[in-house]
Amino acid sequence: MPSTRTVSFRGERQRLRGYLAWPAEPADGPFPGVVIIHEVFGLDENIQEITCRFADAGYAAFAVDLFAGRSRAVCMVRIVGGMLRGAPERFGVGDLKAALGVLAEQPSVAEDRVGAIGFCMGGGLVVAWACADDRLRAIAPFYGTNPRPLGAVSRSCPVVGSYPEMDFTARSGRKLDAELERNGIPRDIKVYEGTRHSFFNDSGRTYDPTASEDAWLRTLAFFDEHLASL
Repeated sequence: MPSTRTVSFRGERQRLRGYLAWPAEPADGPFPGVVIIHEVFGLDENIQEITCRFADAGYAAFAVDLFAGRSRAVCMVRIVGGMLRGAPERFGVGDLKAALGVLAEQPSVAEDRVGAIGFCMGGGLVVAWACADDRLRAIAPFYGTNPRPLGAVSRSCPVVGSYPEMDFTARSGRKLDAELERNGIPRDIKVYEGTRHSFFNDSGRTYDPTASEDAWLRTLAFFDEHLASL
């Protein structure tokens, strides 16, 4: 079992919290790091389980609670507003930058080998964030939307993305794939046939175990290449 603890930290405007997990002892660091961005459900048990899965795979993982100490409804209005405007610098990105700083300063973390993964709203945030923070070395959006203009992703790090065919974000995934290719950015984008939104969430009704397992293995392989093997 990985080691875990809850961390309080200063976000862009107020204190937030996160769930930190790292490989169990005895394990030799420093470890590559991953910031995990939740869906609209917040930092729930599913996100904590994903955090521990990364720790079991040899990563120091930090799941951020973007709703901590705030009204979830107000946060969602601001996050959706940022999605509609499309700008990379949007509500939540400043908090994610702060979270990366917290993870990178942990003595067991290799500060130059940090990536991020996001789901649903977190998927959109992670792509936007990668256009505005060159500390990220790889990202993994799951069923997220793209920033506008899409050309902003020319500043992105390598991307491994997973999208459901039966969802509006499939179009975002295909467009992101083409733009990353045009800019020569390493990527592995896959649209999963017959799947729906949140197919990776094993606590939801649209969970697809086959697609979920494949997406997880692809993500780990990509992160191992761009984070763990540096």
